[in-house]
Amino acid sequence: MAASGLFSACTTSQPGVLPAAGADLPPPAPREFRAVWVSTVANIDWPSKPNLNAAQQQAEAVAILDRAKALNLNAIVLQVRPAADAIYASTIEPWSEYLTGVQGQAPQPWYDPLKFWITQAHARGLELHAWFNPYRARQTGARSTVAPNHITRTNPAVVKSYGKFLWMDPGEEAAAKQTLDVVLDVVRRYDVDGIHIDDYFYPYPIDNPAAGGAETAALDGKAGKGELDFPDGPSWQRYVAGGGRLDRPSWRRQNVNKLIEALYEGIHREKSWVRFGISPFGIGRPDRRPRGINGFSQYDKLYADAETWLQNGWLDYLSPQLYWPIRQPAQAYPVLLDYWVTQNVQGRHIWPGLFTSRIGAPSKEYAPAEIIEQIEVTRTRPNARGHVHFSMVALMQNRKGISDQLRSALYLSPALVPATPWLGNAAPGIPTVLASRRGNGVVLKLAAGPANATYAIWSRYGGQWRFAVAPASRVDWTVPDDVKLGSADAVYVSAVDRLGNESARVQAWKRGA
Repeated sequence: MAASGLFSACTTSQPGVLPAAGADLPPPAPREFRAVWVSTVANIDWPSKPNLNAAQQQAEAVAILDRAKALNLNAIVLQVRPAADAIYASTIEPWSEYLTGVQGQAPQPWYDPLKFWITQAHARGLELHAWFNPYRARQTGARSTVAPNHITRTNPAVVKSYGKFLWMDPGEEAAAKQTLDVVLDVVRRYDVDGIHIDDYFYPYPIDNPAAGGAETAALDGKAGKGELDFPDGPSWQRYVAGGGRLDRPSWRRQNVNKLIEALYEGIHREKSWVRFGISPFGIGRPDRRPRGINGFSQYDKLYADAETWLQNGWLDYLSPQLYWPIRQPAQAYPVLLDYWVTQNVQGRHIWPGLFTSRIGAPSKEYAPAEIIEQIEVTRTRPNARGHVHFSMVALMQNRKGISDQLRSALYLSPALVPATPWLGNAAPGIPTVLASRRGNGVVLKLAAGPANATYAIWSRYGGQWRFAVAPASRVDWTVPDDVKLGSADAVYVSAVDRLGNESARVQAWKRGA
């Protein structure tokens, strides 16, 4: 086996790796959130089309997870609620048409896709974050007949037509309650590592009822003429009649803020270790932007006040969608990244979203070097220790060699997800490790201690260390000999919990000991 993923005791090549205290001790574990969005809406990433049987869906999921593991990613952000529907077994909302082509119809033979994804991700040492669209009720291009238990049938008064979409009105308490109930149902019933919501709050504005592509226009900084206002008249009038004193834009932002706060509190009330993340549009409110930055205002158009969420600590990580090049002055990636870091007064995680799918796109495409450089820029910011790729299809297709370049240049070794100490900082139990020399490696027998989620494994070859991560479900692990450096002369193992806290390290093997 080649010596990839090696770093010496006195140099560093991975984020979070510091020089070791001495040649006999391994360095700190590399830490970086390396995630990818897996979109189910419109079958962007998975499943590849809506009429696959269960075995075909599972095979595609396994291929995605295997690629993520091979690339040394450590998290999947899986879209589980594309449009008030579900890619899991739910008593609240219907099965998504993106699974079977028919809304309300379960996969055949029956299985629970979310449970399958979680089990398979954890078996590979990957986190699984469940991604929800909070308000969309019907997607452009939806073909299936609406199921009887879809919100457009069960509570049509809270759903509004807006262009080609159907949208739950954020001003309707019943709509907000449905989203909160759906999310907390998943937190209770599934072993997810995170809950994630995207940038769709109030819809991206359009300038006529038939218009589409509003999100693309926002990215391009194009303002619509005579924008169509969101039809929330009944909920607004009830607010005014009840004595409400906010103006309409402030009231809309308050509606969104109330849901964000309720989600954060509700998720942690159910399971303290489940992290809550949001991926808003990447440009901040106009009155706070850095000099030279301009473009679409999510604050004024989507009524998303991401700065307030950060100020109040209503999330555990923010993944602003920084979908512009480094050298595009009006939306420069480094300037926007620094802006969000400065807004992060509560010290939450900042893990920006990267538009990796623009590699090989028909227009405004990126060269792979753009994504590589964006990651390198992010690594120079100590308060932004991670990133999320949109989306998995680009990495599965290895567009213009991007996957190869990531693996060979930036993801040389695995990395642990950065710790989240504000949710808990107690060290997990120390694992039990037995080691023996067999064949062409050192074989470890592993037994997890309390709260162990993964094992962190260091192996030393001369003065160089190799790092690996294994799920706590593993009972054996082989540290292989290296074709150039020979056998490992020392092996250390620690345990890491769901929040990234690390146990004391166990010296499992030392040559001659």
